[in-house]
Amino acid sequence: MDRHGLVVALLDATGTFFEPAATAFPGADGADWARAALLDPGAAGPGGSWRLDFRCFAVARPGGRWVLVDAGVGPADGPAAGWAPVPGRLPAALAEAGDAPADVETVVLTHLHEDHPGWTSGPGGEPFFPAARHVVQRAEVAALDRADPVWEWTVAPLRATGQLHEVDGTHRLGTGITLLPTPGHTPGHQSVLVEQGPAGRDVLVTGDVLVHAVQLADPAVPYSHERDRAAARASRERLLAQAVRRGALLATAHLTRAFVEPC
Repeated sequence: MDRHGLVVALLDATGTFFEPAATAFPGADGADWARAALLDPGAAGPGGSWRLDFRCFAVARPGGRWVLVDAGVGPADGPAAGWAPVPGRLPAALAEAGDAPADVETVVLTHLHEDHPGWTSGPGGEPFFPAARHVVQRAEVAALDRADPVWEWTVAPLRATGQLHEVDGTHRLGTGITLLPTPGHTPGHQSVLVEQGPAGRDVLVTGDVLVHAVQLADPAVPYSHERDRAAARASRERLLAQAVRRGALLATAHLTRAFVEPC
């Protein structure tokens, strides 16, 4: 288990992406790929394929409570089943960290692509985290098509139980945890700053602002599935600059290293 202070990395799944890396990240040159290979050697698969992790992060809170950032690819029948390596193992990873679903007080959803809210629903459609509020940017929900499977999997049931909390912009979640709007990958994408104080270095949970180490090597490199490439690049550059200023570690959803240094 990889941990930095109060922040625990939880590996839900590992797999190979459905596009070669060069297709997923157009515009990266040879120098970018060479540097990316040094930053995250585990991502390089055979024939130019891209290997990636699907990771969530738990932040320890007082009284044995937890804040969970993202909810992974989910079970075999979840919305990510068409392309992601389901079922994920987040429930087992939580148990290994000493965490139970009932101990999670808040689930922060960085965005609503299928591989991030997968464990928001349980086997019978009930919320998997029964006592948790689920926090998402209002702009993210507003941009989600009602025909998207995540609507019926996550948004509708959590609204029905009163557990969906929509926020606008920068939002202080609690002592030491701040939600930062980082749009571009999706309209309402958000990242999470965890200020650890004496417990250790600050951690910036990037979500999909940073999807592959090639974007750490050169933040100008776009990702083929970004909704707004210019906005995504601006968010990435701002977040990396903030990490450098604060001396913070980056906690990454899809690199094969959970915690990396900003470049």
